[in-house]
Amino acid sequence: MRVSDANMHASFQRNINSNMKQINKLSLQLGTFTEINRSSDDPLAFSKILTMNQSIVKNEGYNKTINESISWTNTQDAALDSATESMHRIRDLMLASANDTLGPEEMEINKQEMISEIESIVDSLNATYDGRYVFGGQNTDTPPFEIIKEENGDIAAIKYHGTTDNLPREIANGVSVNLITDGSIFMNQTTDEDGNSDNINQFLQDLMLAMNTNDKEAISGRPGNSDEPATGLLDRMDSHINNVVNTRARIGTVSNRLESAKERNEAENLQLREDLSNLQDIDVADKYMEFSNQMLSYQASLSIGTKLLQTSILDYV
Repeated sequence: MRVSDANMHASFQRNINSNMKQINKLSLQLGTFTEINRSSDDPLAFSKILTMNQSIVKNEGYNKTINESISWTNTQDAALDSATESMHRIRDLMLASANDTLGPEEMEINKQEMISEIESIVDSLNATYDGRYVFGGQNTDTPPFEIIKEENGDIAAIKYHGTTDNLPREIANGVSVNLITDGSIFMNQTTDEDGNSDNINQFLQDLMLAMNTNDKEAISGRPGNSDEPATGLLDRMDSHINNVVNTRARIGTVSNRLESAKERNEAENLQLREDLSNLQDIDVADKYMEFSNQMLSYQASLSIGTKLLQTSILDYV
């Protein structure tokens, strides 16, 4: 069969184009350190890479949420730690005030220190993280607690301006956790078996009255036990302290769950990146060897083609 010069030229051109295309692909892979750069390289693998990248981005978003939530709970824990210290100091002052040897002047001094500690408690409960109030429910823009005072400076009430909701946070696909932000729990609204209600404001009003009237019996009361409700201000103070401690324990439980979620999230993110690397990244040494071999093939094709296409009519004379 006769092979024309045109056929030889076309065959040479196809070989050169094929070599150039392969060299260009290898050059791109070496330049980007990735095996697949376009969907046409491997449609199935390209689809998997897109899915993995989306999973990594989503996972990193969960990681950010988890870390912020951990910082949020740490802020709450520090605030309640400070509030608990102030509450214990108030209890110590109440215990000292129940002493029969104290006169009106000492009672007034103790009352003023109590007021100062109550203000410190409110300051602690108005703690913020990243500019948001951590105990205002879903109202994180305004201070949740406000002290209302009488004209003489006594504490009349503590007013709560927040909502009674907690803040939900999604920490994994289909998994959410509620940050305990409902500050109304610190008002400690309770009702005993006889239907008598109590809360932090009623307690504060009774405490101010007892301190002003030098009513030591109201402060000490009678010891409460498992069968009888607490009646003295000291017993009621213990109830409010326990309420804060229990809330702090609940926040600690949420924090522990977040720490566990963080470990799982980071392990999952590491595995996703490893799988993505196995699917997408190149072996530089092997890829460079392949590139060198392709360059040799290209140069050989150029050399052979040049010799074949140099034939002219003079070669047949």
